[in-house]
Amino acid sequence: MAKFSKVKSASVLGINAYVVDVECNLARGRVPRYVTVGLPEGAVKESKERVLTAIRNTGYKYPGNKIVVNLAPADIKKEGTAFDLPIAVGILAAAGYVDRDRLSDYVLLGELSLDGRCRKVKGVISIAISIKNSDIKGIILSQENAREAAVVEGLDVIPVNGLEEAVKFLNSEIDPNPVKVDQKKLFNQNALYKSNFAEVKGQENVKRSMEVAAAGAHNALMIGPPGSGKTMLARRIPTILPRLTLDEALETTKIHSVSGNLNSKRGIIATRPFRSPHHTISDAALIGGGRIPKPGEVSLSHNGVLFLDELPEFKKNVLEVMRQPLEDGDVTISRAKSTLSYPATFMLIAAMNPCPCGYATDPNNHCSCTPSQIQRYISKISGPLLDRIDIHIEVPAVDFKELSSKKPGEKSKYIRARVEKARQIQQKRFQNEKGLYANAHMDNRLIKKYCKIDDSGSKLLNTALEKLGLSARAYNKILKVSRTIADLAGETKIKNEHLSEAIQYRSLDRQLWIYD
Repeated sequence: MAKFSKVKSASVLGINAYVVDVECNLARGRVPRYVTVGLPEGAVKESKERVLTAIRNTGYKYPGNKIVVNLAPADIKKEGTAFDLPIAVGILAAAGYVDRDRLSDYVLLGELSLDGRCRKVKGVISIAISIKNSDIKGIILSQENAREAAVVEGLDVIPVNGLEEAVKFLNSEIDPNPVKVDQKKLFNQNALYKSNFAEVKGQENVKRSMEVAAAGAHNALMIGPPGSGKTMLARRIPTILPRLTLDEALETTKIHSVSGNLNSKRGIIATRPFRSPHHTISDAALIGGGRIPKPGEVSLSHNGVLFLDELPEFKKNVLEVMRQPLEDGDVTISRAKSTLSYPATFMLIAAMNPCPCGYATDPNNHCSCTPSQIQRYISKISGPLLDRIDIHIEVPAVDFKELSSKKPGEKSKYIRARVEKARQIQQKRFQNEKGLYANAHMDNRLIKKYCKIDDSGSKLLNTALEKLGLSARAYNKILKVSRTIADLAGETKIKNEHLSEAIQYRSLDRQLWIYD
């Protein structure tokens, strides 16, 4: 007579999770067999040897029967090592070692080592969020994942060291205390940044442009010689962006958990992400994908900053794949049997030298590049990508007097206060516009509606376009940036001084800027 059990587990699809029923059936057979069905992939197929060896080494007698393990729903591919623990418990339950009364109350997750110990797995916070409002009482998993799962309130998080402890808990032989964390306290502890804008010496004009970029969520490009502080400035931009809300923090944590980048001790990511991939990165690593799809750098930057240093050195096809997420705020990865979507709403901050040698705008160093070399270097950045960058700012070399100054710069918290105030103005402005929260995301219709200028402003902008050699694409960019500058000043109308400042932030559009 066949013996049957059903254990609850879960898996991740994209950044969201769904419950998986692990059904185990033991039947008599002349030859012992072990079969896993339900579209198992890779590590799930390999779980057989881990599970059976863990059962033996934990002290339980392995049933010498035909074992069929079904992972339902059976039409979705299952990947990862999280099914080891539920499969092992399911086999032991079917063999009579586990009381089945409590199996439906808990989701089980965990990779098993050969001696039966339980290891951490990916995507735990996504799974915890998905089962929070269900009939499931709690989750049984590795000690290493417990803090991450406990961030989601309303679940009993039962940490176990291995298979034996999981069996004893389900049999009511032990009663470990569920892991609890103070969500608000943990969020505040993790919301501290290690860097500060006050550490940046000089570069007041550039710091102002970064404040404007943060206030309007504008993408920005910094152009300057090596050592001028471009990377230092970029790394501190997250510190002046508005604080993450709890919902944003949970969504950001889900992405990092699914990709395996979450520090298990932190539990939740409460600061804006900053990602800085090397220019040798592939398009799949940047945008996401692979044989087993996973989030790329653009999604790991969600709700934060993606910094591309040495922008012209990135491969052209790599830069071109960013156009869709910059436009839509998400990444869609299509496969033959499924389509996954990852969120990717980020600020793009890029940096580049003014020329191949880097010293075209540095008064203290000689530039050895010819005009044609400079032109070829700059032309590596495509027009469509530049169309999505609102601010171009020249970053001059810092002189010794500024570097040696002991006067501290303005702290990030004061800049962030102004940025948050400007964002509140924008949220009120766009409250009836679905999915819009910042000036950078305005289309032509909204620019005409919210970026009106008077006759003197039109004359100033026309002069800038004609006399400074600004391209046609710069027109709407200037209007959007000037709207943000006006918001920072608390002005309802865009004035000439706002336009004048915004015009300064279009360095790359000036045809002769490199030789000024």
